[in-house]
Amino acid sequence: MQYVPDALNGSDLPRGGVATIGNFDGLHRGQRAILERVTERARELGVPSLAVTFEPHPLSVLRPGEAPPLLVTPAQKERLFSEAGVDALLAVRFTPEFARTAADGFVRSFLHRKLAVKEVYVGSRFVFGRAREGTLALLQTLGAELGFRAEGVDEVLYQGLPISSTRVREAVGKGRAEEAWDMLGRPYAIEGVIQRGDRMGKRLGWPTINVRSENALLPADGVYACRVYLPSYPATFDCVTNIGTRPTLYENYSRVVEGHVLDFGGNVYGERVELSFYKRLREERIFPSVMELSQQIARDVEATREYYDGRRRAGQEIGAKG
Repeated sequence: MQYVPDALNGSDLPRGGVATIGNFDGLHRGQRAILERVTERARELGVPSLAVTFEPHPLSVLRPGEAPPLLVTPAQKERLFSEAGVDALLAVRFTPEFARTAADGFVRSFLHRKLAVKEVYVGSRFVFGRAREGTLALLQTLGAELGFRAEGVDEVLYQGLPISSTRVREAVGKGRAEEAWDMLGRPYAIEGVIQRGDRMGKRLGWPTINVRSENALLPADGVYACRVYLPSYPATFDCVTNIGTRPTLYENYSRVVEGHVLDFGGNVYGERVELSFYKRLREERIFPSVMELSQQIARDVEATREYYDGRRRAGQEIGAKG
């Protein structure tokens, strides 16, 4: 997949393709339905499939205090677009100056003159441009004038309501890992580097990896059944992960992400990994003693093992990477 980090000022851009426009935070099932339509039509027409996105998120420029924590890092976002089969990801740098651009002008100057798009697909309620004046109706009106076709893609529902990045963020932030998985179409995942911790887990009999997350959003504090992809092997391992401040061991400790990787004893310090959250097992809590904490970790490990063994026996895809 071609990635253009500043498409507005770029040259030699792919022309004559089928395009979509959006922020695409998380690439949830609703957004992927749009991408599926774009890539399908591009294949039928024999032209490139294009995704136009805005970087950074517009709210981080317009109203920084209201900007949401993003669901994916730039690297995750680029990889997800590539996996969706998009030929080119075109990032438009969102600046205060660009925010003043009229939707009509953006369509004429960028989509028509620079990209010469043949078709455009967006969510049925998608809006863009200054004062949110860019709508599907505007795209259709301009398309009739400029010679491209514009269509809306129906929203994908979950529990009777449209899937949105906001709903996914809420599910992740409240620890509802399985709900987030249902809306994303994959488990929520963070990326980060494994760093050295205080080795307390090893002293308790449960050595852990400590992940310094690069993602803005962490799931709620608690214990989760996870899977971790270790690229040096490369393989994906079952893992039980705690997010929180470890209140049994410390007071006023910073929030950490640490996981015990089942049936694994390798040295992976400094490695960048992806940690995927499948199921929340319990909340984080204070135990009367370190011994009782260690016993609870043993139960968490067993619960994680039973969870994945059960999925494998049922023939359910776990979604290993690598």
